[in-house]
Parts: sequence; C-alpha cells; structure tokens
Amino acid sequence: MVLGTDSRVLALAFARMADALGNSFLIIVLPLYIASGEVSLSGIVGTEILGFVLREETLIGLVLSLFGLLNSFGQPFTGRLSDRTGRRRVFVLTGLVLFGIGSAAYPFLSSYWAVLGARAFQGIGAAFTIPATIALVNDYAESDSERGGNFGVFNTFRLIGFGFGPIVAGVLITGGLSAEGVVTYSFDSFSISGFNAAFAVAVAGAIISFLLVAALITDPPPAADAASKNLSIAVFDREGSGLDPVFVLGVGTFLMATTIALFATLEGPIRTRLDESTFMFSVQFAAVVIANVMLQVPIGRASDRFGRRPFVVAGFAVLVPSVYAQGFVLDPWLMLGARFIQGIAVALVFAPSLALAGDLAADRGSGTTLSVLTMAFGLGVAVGPLASGVLYSLGGFSTPFTVGSFLALVALVLAYWQVEETLSTDADPSAASPQD
Repeated sequence: MVLGTDSRVLALAFARMADALGNSFLIIVLPLYIASGEVSLSGIVGTEILGFVLREETLIGLVLSLFGLLNSFGQPFTGRLSDRTGRRRVFVLTGLVLFGIGSAAYPFLSSYWAVLGARAFQGIGAAFTIPATIALVNDYAESDSERGGNFGVFNTFRLIGFGFGPIVAGVLITGGLSAEGVVTYSFDSFSISGFNAAFAVAVAGAIISFLLVAALITDPPPAADAASKNLSIAVFDREGSGLDPVFVLGVGTFLMATTIALFATLEGPIRTRLDESTFMFSVQFAAVVIANVMLQVPIGRASDRFGRRPFVVAGFAVLVPSVYAQGFVLDPWLMLGARFIQGIAVALVFAPSLALAGDLAADRGSGTTLSVLTMAFGLGVAVGPLASGVLYSLGGFSTPFTVGSFLALVALVLAYWQVEETLSTDADPSAASPQD
C-alpha cells in the first residue's frame, strides 16, 4: 500500500494517525464525561438566552462544535502564515503542544466553562497543525506524478486513526465491548478511571505525533519567490474565465462533507426504521471510512497516472444516488451498501482534489491553497449534523438525504463546469506513475 512513498510523508501520515486517534477519542469521551456529573453544569442548564433554554445536550454540542469551528476558521490564517514564513514544522509542533495541553487538562477541570476553554485550546492547536501538515505533504512531492499518491497514503492513515478511535475509546471507558458504566483500572500503587485513561491516550497521541515530527520532519527549502506570491483566497479565476477551481473544490468538499455527517444525528430514527442493532448502525456509520481506507491510495495514485478531474467528477456523480438512496432503503444491508458506495464517492473526490489544488499551489502557497479544502471539510462535518436534525424536523426521514443528494448534484455541476485538468497525461502513463 505504501511502497514507493516518501519516508517523510509516511512519518507525517503516522503522526496524523496518532493525532486523529487522540482527537476521535474525545468525540466519544467528552459527551459522556460532561453527562456523568464530573463537570458541573450548575447555574447553566435551564438558563434562558433570547428565548432559548440551555439544556445539557446543547452544552455538549457546543463543546464538540467549538473545536471544529475554531479549527476550520483558523486554518486560512495559519496556512497563510506558514506560507509567508516557510516554516511548516514549527506550526505542526506548536499545534500538537496546544492539543496535548488541552487533553491533559480535562481530568483537573470541574467547571463547564473551563472544559469549553480546553476544547477551544485544542481547536486552535488543530488550526496550526492541519494546514501546515497538508502543505508539507504537498511540498514533499518531487513531481506532479507523486502528489495524488502522497495524499492517498496520508489520508488513509488519518482515517484509520479517526475511524477506529471511537471504538477503542468505548472499550477503554467501559472495560469491555458489552460492559456498561465507566470502569476503574487498579494497579499496585494507584487507580485510574476509564475517562482519565482515555484522556491519557489522547495526550499520548499528541506526544507520539510530536516526537515523529520533531525527529523526522524538516522544512523544505523556501521558494525564492515566496514573498511575492499572491496568498489571497480567490473566488473568481485569476484569468477572469469563471470561478477559481480551488474555490470550487472547496465548495464541493464542504457539500460532500455535509452529506457524510447527515447520518449520525438520525441514529434513533434509522435504527427504528430498519429494525437494527446499535452495532449494525455503527458498522453503517463506519462504512464511509472503511471504503476510504481501502481506496484512497489506489485512487490517489491512479489520479497521478490518468489525471485529477475525471476522478473528482466521477466521485460527485456517484455521491448523488448514494446519498439519495439512504432516505428510502428499508433493509439494513442495503443501507450498509449505500454508505459504502458513498465512501467510494468520497475516496474518488478527496485525494484527487487535494492533488489538483496542490498542482495549482506553485504560485499561490501550499498552506493557503490547501487550507481551503481542509477548512471546507471541517465546516461540512460541523454543519451536517445540525442540518440533518433541522431537516428531519421540518420534513421527514427522507428529507435530509434528499436535500443532501441535491447538494451533491450542485457539487457535480460546479466541478464539471468550472474545474479543468491540471496534470498532463499526454505522455506515456508509465512514465508518470510513481516509482514502486
């Protein structure tokens, strides 16, 4: 799977996997931790603000969403700074330190506002880490014919960490797959709760990532014209012929990520409709990630050989029916199939989109350019659950998926209409493929 990949890209991929594992732990742990009574909500729950009554679920949602919002909106600024300074490595290390400090603080915090502050700290840390890491993966590509493969490998390991983290967190907190309640681990001289064990794993993920980057990663030589590059984020094409292709890919990535996140909010209605177990729902939820883990590398490398645009357009075309079907299937296995096909669509879009944006980054700055896509994905994942709940309330079970398929159709039209190929495939394809 990783044969022929630059060792520095592998180091970044492993570091991002460890970091993603730690972060995905917290997606599961923090709601349980706040609801357990370990964090005081006294004086907050039941408070009315502009006619809206704050409930425990609202406060938990705010903690989870704050990370994504600060992370996403901060990325264009940190990406641009890393382009200006040419020092990617220090941005990655700074972000990992901030994330690790936030994770280490949770066991000592009993105030909701302090927990919210720690999560904000982590969101800022992710804003430092993500665009600089993606920019390094792009910078390490010695030619356009390696870029798609590099992003495929990097995304695969990131998704492994993100996809399996929640499963491991659940086992760690309860002490077993079928156990209930929070377990306490006892040793000769001390004991530790399942919550604190999970927080420790999140800290360990940040430490491992920090050590890998500190030991194995160096900044590439800065480009001679770095200071003169136009580091603005354009909406319209700089040649005046339509929309900017990176902006279009960002919009498409946002819409795609929104469709991925529609599913999680509807666990109760989906389980009731399909008469299925919690385990089957979790497998359906993970199917998108599993498909990506399987296909990111081959699709990324194929985009190096055959071009980026065909995969991006095909991915959005597959996304439309796969999302629409989820609103109408009545069998658990058909839902699993629809989710897996959606994962194939995401794999077709994501690595080739990053590679295409990376092809265009030579005169724009890798951090600034690629942060458009990473920011868009984060925002989509944050907006999707909220949109799903609202659409379900306004319409019915199929409404979120019908709207989601329409969003995918919009992304397809924009990509087909406004995105042009950046990789020359006129030469012998074997000459353009990465060396194995």
